Amino acid sequence: MCELLGMSANVPTDICFSFRGLMRRGGQTGPHRDGWGIAFYEGKGCRTFHDPAPSCESEIAELVSRYSIKSCTVISHIRRANRGRVALENTHPFTRELWGRVWTFAHNGQLKGIKNRLLTFYEPVGSTDSEHAFCWLLDQIRMQYPEPPKTMAGLMRLIRHLAADLGALGVFNMLLTDGRYLWCHCATNLAWLTRRAPFGAATLLDADMSVDFAKETTPNDIVTVIATRPLTVNEAWTVMKPGEMVVFRAGEPVGR
Repeated sequence: MCELLGMSANVPTDICFSFRGLMRRGGQTGPHRDGWGIAFYEGKGCRTFHDPAPSCESEIAELVSRYSIKSCTVISHIRRANRGRVALENTHPFTRELWGRVWTFAHNGQLKGIKNRLLTFYEPVGSTDSEHAFCWLLDQIRMQYPEPPKTMAGLMRLIRHLAADLGALGVFNMLLTDGRYLWCHCATNLAWLTRRAPFGAATLLDADMSVDFAKETTPNDIVTVIATRPLTVNEAWTVMKPGEMVVFRAGEPVGR
């Protein structure tokens, strides 16, 4: 299985601390050696990095872990290949355009029979079942909403229904975003943590590194981190239940 990492914040924030913990799991403290990727949103733009090398050995990952790219929405993924060869085109997260916005998707799990589902508007570039599922998911959204919906309630219900549909094919842990909202769907393993004032110190589980967030933040900052497994040893993570979906915007849950 792969591992996921996401962030939703109310102010542009770097994810260096959490990403350093995740990258160690990519071949050092975990078996996920088959590539990694990360996407940062900046306004309507999306900055992405991918590498089919293990994240624990990748010079690009080392750069990302040290370079303070500030964003309100981030999705990252480390891969353990089960469908599709180890290749750049098969590294998550995947991106596509819908309604003039860049949508980003990362998946952990296997979906039996997903490639039997016909695609209309979007086509995979690689050979993973995950990318096919993403294309199918956006197809369904686009068919239901050819234009952006006036309210988010209907879209949230639709994505919840589509996630449950895909989950019936196997394991579907998912992070999905349009740069504003971050959809998190749990099938087996997904947890989240919100940091807000009063901030304290945190220590990574997979690396000898601690940060005192009281020195790095303002009292108004709200930052939520989502991960397949908790990344820190001294913070209270909320473990999601199978079938549960939580939607975040600006660090706050806006739909469950």
